[in-house]
Amino acid sequence: MSSAVMRDSRTLDNGGMEQLSEWLAHCERLHPKSIDLGLERVREVAQRMQLRFACPVVTVAGTNGKGSTCAMLEAITLQAGWRPGVYTSPHLVHFEERCRIGGEIAKPQALVPHFRRVEEARQGATLTYFEFTTLAILSLMAASELDVAILEVGLGGRLDAVNVIDTDCAIVTSIALDHMDYLGPDRESIGREKAGILRAGKPAIVSDPVPPASLLAHAEAIGADLWLLGRDFNFSGDKQQWAWAGRGRRYAGLAYPALRGANQLLNASGVLAALEALRPSLPVTAQAVRNGLAMVELPGRFQIVPGQPTLVLDVAHNPHAVAALAANLDNMGFYPATHAVLGAMGDKDLATMLAKIGPLVDRWYFTDLPTARAASAQELLALWQGLGERRQVPTSTHADPQEAFRAAVAAAGPADRILVFGSFFTVGGVLQQGVPRLAAKHLG
Repeated sequence: MSSAVMRDSRTLDNGGMEQLSEWLAHCERLHPKSIDLGLERVREVAQRMQLRFACPVVTVAGTNGKGSTCAMLEAITLQAGWRPGVYTSPHLVHFEERCRIGGEIAKPQALVPHFRRVEEARQGATLTYFEFTTLAILSLMAASELDVAILEVGLGGRLDAVNVIDTDCAIVTSIALDHMDYLGPDRESIGREKAGILRAGKPAIVSDPVPPASLLAHAEAIGADLWLLGRDFNFSGDKQQWAWAGRGRRYAGLAYPALRGANQLLNASGVLAALEALRPSLPVTAQAVRNGLAMVELPGRFQIVPGQPTLVLDVAHNPHAVAALAANLDNMGFYPATHAVLGAMGDKDLATMLAKIGPLVDRWYFTDLPTARAASAQELLALWQGLGERRQVPTSTHADPQEAFRAAVAAAGPADRILVFGSFFTVGGVLQQGVPRLAAKHLG
């Protein structure tokens, strides 16, 4: 046994590790893989923990839009006077960002007893970092006297650890090509995996405008209460406001959500459909809807930091999300130059991502990331150079996102735009050091 494992064993025997950082380090050592899809191990531990919720559970799956959907649900239910709990992943800077209780990020020390509960219930079962931490966060949420639990699926749906909890209302956002090594080669395969979060007789909200047939077939086969965009709910809008209509309710004259971006009305429409489906157990007023959509915040999702130069932060990390990011950037107006900081996972369709956003970029800053899954800065540079038809623009490679960002800040003019995107690691790496101060170098 290694000395590190022996130290962990002694610490546990002596009454438990006291710091969240110790528990996270322990979780990282338990399983040789970062992803090991399957629910048997997680379900056994969850059953020993007697993990269950005494409130409605909303589970959110999809390729893109999950985080925004969860944030809007949380904001509206908070405004309605309810106490929501939210689990999302991954985090940007600090692990505890993954859990919010009553609108507040969980305190590290509040999580520690729940990591201990998982360890006691594990009884030798091998859990991945994601599985162990998911069970700990679910345990904290279940003990927090919530009015609604909002759970974001980590990967896929059917075999994701979050799916050990039966949902009262499932939301499936966009379905696009991502994580194909795990979920299958096409939208039909991926849609079937996402459909695994649906439950018989329970509302299944699908906000993808063109859902895969596999998703609809599974919903019908199990008898889910399927809500489809364009059939059971829809939205319309002009430049000033938008409107939504569902099975039994309408909202008119809504202000656009505070979250920016072309796809946010799709996400908001799915949220309003879910709240309509849950109205008997979780009623919300029209004013709560208006206030929640106006006040919702979500770092790293087309987040614009004002100043000179303008800074845009976006965790877009697959072609579908990057296409939306490119459209959003194009709608921002004129900037003399766009400086792009990119770090990304090596298993993504990076060439397509680069091709989609390349026409908008005047200078690239490729960066390494602190994870083995990431493509190196040199690999990103080679991919960019391999797109032979691309215009020649300056490029550089960097050891970490902070270094790349500092180089972009140094090179950018006051009227320019800096874009940081490609991964949670990239955006989080920049956010760690207080972005607005760095970005505002040209301000007095």
